[in-house]
Amino acid sequence: MLVEAAHAKLNLSLAITGRRADGFHELISLVASVSLADHLALHLGQPLGLTCDDPSLPVDGTNLVLQAAAAYVRRRPGAVVGRFHLAKKIPHGAGLGGGSSDVAAALRLLNRATPEPLGLPELESIAAEVGSDCPFFVRSQAAIMRGRGERLEILSVAARAALAGRKVVLVKPPFGVPTPEAYALLAKAGKYRPAAQAEAELAAWIAQPASDPSVLGNDLAAPVFAKYLALPVGLECFRLNTGVNWQLTGSGSACFAFVSDGFDHARLRADVQRAWGPGAWVQETVISA
Repeated sequence: MLVEAAHAKLNLSLAITGRRADGFHELISLVASVSLADHLALHLGQPLGLTCDDPSLPVDGTNLVLQAAAAYVRRRPGAVVGRFHLAKKIPHGAGLGGGSSDVAAALRLLNRATPEPLGLPELESIAAEVGSDCPFFVRSQAAIMRGRGERLEILSVAARAALAGRKVVLVKPPFGVPTPEAYALLAKAGKYRPAAQAEAELAAWIAQPASDPSVLGNDLAAPVFAKYLALPVGLECFRLNTGVNWQLTGSGSACFAFVSDGFDHARLRADVQRAWGPGAWVQETVISA
């Protein structure tokens, strides 16, 4: 049996600069992985298939893990396959990239099992066939995403070091936000950020990577918050009670805040339960960069 961790990601910034002719949106996003992770196992010598400890997830060909396996086999006919088992820790519909990270973990597992493994650039190319942000998770190194998410610029060693180890708290209400819906809400509003502005703001942060990158903002937040009012109402409550600022990650519905030693996690958990009910989720983690 082979096992891979599939780490969640945070969009520390997300600028949407326009809509493309193919329907996708152009984005510029600072992205980092965190220690929170799913775990994917590959049981060799068994028929290709998938089981999962979360009964709400499909385990047929609609699951991204099996789509990733199919894409890998197309690129490497005769690849060694087996039965996958997915242990879920990352909530879905959260904007944390759990499904996309599972794709990359599946590709890494198949690559480890195959006598003639593919290089990382080839794995990223296969990942892009499955989903726009999947290539990031092949390496899970802090990077700038461009295009529809498939073009990656790995951050410098110094910038990654400035992010690594920073403590983060994640919160999520009982509901998710479908990514297509979030982008459709933004397209309806038509409020895109000029690419030159987004690049300049990101360059300013890169020059001082110890500063808080979340001030760069998330362009999906305004349209998502306008529809899902429980998010901004809850986050304002948390801000007043914790003294830290909260930001949407990806299309949500998960949000995050940087915290320091001594942060009152018990107080936050109580606030989140009061604001969003018993189905809400709170998770402490760190940036792995």
